[in-house]
Amino acid sequence: MWGDKGQKGLVFPLILVISALLGGAAEAALPTVVGKVDVWKLVTLQSYNSRLVILSTTLLGVTSGLVGVFLLLRKRSLMGDALSHATYPGIGLAFLVMTLFGGEGKWLPGLLMGASVTGVVGVSLVSAIRHTTLLKDDAAMGIILGVFFGAGVAIMKMVSNLPGADAAGLDSFVYGTAASLIFADFLLILVVTGVVCGAAILLLKEFTLVCFDESFAISQGWPALRLDLIMLALVTAVTVVGLQAVGLVLIIAFLIIPAAAARFWSHKLHVMLLLAASIGGASGWLGSCLSSLLVDLPTGAVIVLVAATIFTVSMLFGFVHGILPRAVRQTRLRRKVGRQHLLRAIYEILESRQPDAAEPVSNLPIDLVLLAHHRSWSPAELQRLLRTARGEDHLEDEVPGKVRLSESGV
Repeated sequence: MWGDKGQKGLVFPLILVISALLGGAAEAALPTVVGKVDVWKLVTLQSYNSRLVILSTTLLGVTSGLVGVFLLLRKRSLMGDALSHATYPGIGLAFLVMTLFGGEGKWLPGLLMGASVTGVVGVSLVSAIRHTTLLKDDAAMGIILGVFFGAGVAIMKMVSNLPGADAAGLDSFVYGTAASLIFADFLLILVVTGVVCGAAILLLKEFTLVCFDESFAISQGWPALRLDLIMLALVTAVTVVGLQAVGLVLIIAFLIIPAAAARFWSHKLHVMLLLAASIGGASGWLGSCLSSLLVDLPTGAVIVLVAATIFTVSMLFGFVHGILPRAVRQTRLRRKVGRQHLLRAIYEILESRQPDAAEPVSNLPIDLVLLAHHRSWSPAELQRLLRTARGEDHLEDEVPGKVRLSESGV
């Protein structure tokens, strides 16, 4: 129906249209909400803090979109959720360890390292449960998600009650504080983006094989388990660096929504990867801008809402799996099938008759009652088929209660 060039040519303008609409909504709200904020200065990234936040969330969106495609195709959308919740106890444990050794308990690299360790442990346990028991992925991920998050809540409570320890602010990892991003965080996100994009390009063939047919990959000698662990390591890296920006609750949405939105536009993996990265980057950019313009709105939540808006548009208008294009295709197919059944029924009735020598069989009128009885059509269904056939100039009505094939119908 649509070629890949058409998809690429229309999806990006669609994103720009959404951007314009959201931008217009923000401008309409400026007199009452924003006040004296310089919109042009924000959009052109002239503000240092805004530049860090917008670029960081945009890079995080691109990276999340890329790895989210592989999670979606592997039918492991909940893996990001399990992983993000598995990082929660690591933050509290890292704080305890650094505090006990006399260090700064809120040292961000140490907190992220602790989150990475427990995240990797959680993912490894999911894989171990899947390969050593009869439980499926969803059950394993549900178990790890609940257990690790419960452990994280308990550890955070212990940390908050620890004498002499200032644990204030650790709960920000739950919802994210993008406004507190600094240049070191931007560099970390940039490095992770480069690593993830490089791995996705270098291992695209291998990841594609594992995502679509793991059994065939194993039978051909590919290290499917190792590739799976590499893929999960990339997801872990994205999840950990995204904790401060959007938080562990919303990072799952950032991982899955861009990939799910891209799925509505194309069947091809490389197109899906480009679209998911573009949608994730656009969500990060627009969400950060809107959260800066609208007072008291958290950046992570606004980013996810923007991504959800793009997902809704994709779900409605996506060329491949969108609701409206699919409804149009199904309507056309039903009309085509109905036309074929109607003409075939008329042909079978005419064929069963002995035609008069002076009159061709195609010019004989057909009684509507006989036609309905021939296919067991209800009166309403027959009238619908007849209206379609008349609209396509396949029938002629000369005698009430009877129809005759037109020249095009013959």
